[in-house]
Amino acid sequence: MDKEFLTEREANLYSPLSLAFLGDSVYDTLVRAYLLRRANVPAAKLHSMKIKLVCAEFQSEAYELIKDVLTEKELAVLKRGRNATGNTVPKHADAAEYRRATALEALLGYLWLSGQIERVYELFGMIINEKVIIENE
Repeated sequence: MDKEFLTEREANLYSPLSLAFLGDSVYDTLVRAYLLRRANVPAAKLHSMKIKLVCAEFQSEAYELIKDVLTEKELAVLKRGRNATGNTVPKHADAAEYRRATALEALLGYLWLSGQIERVYELFGMIINEKVIIENE
């Protein structure tokens, strides 16, 4: 591997769906680590908890939570992800939810690829803290 991270310009050359491919893994890993730190339960239970947080519906809601705090560059990546074509929509999500979920994943992939790891954690913190508070009320 030549270098760990790309410049923002280099990361922006990737297709939104390629960025979403990486972002899906980043988001999934963050959710798994979050759940594991909060609950020492069997893996099957952790998996059930994870499914609720990585589904298109939840990610679509997360998109709505963060879109107003993004920089212009981040918002541009988010919109590219949302407008990407080629998505096959799963049975359990509608097309709009799935597009917003893909947008969130594209943004996380872009930020990770360009080395903006602290920003990834900041946005994830906004998402998970807001959603957990709402769900626990």
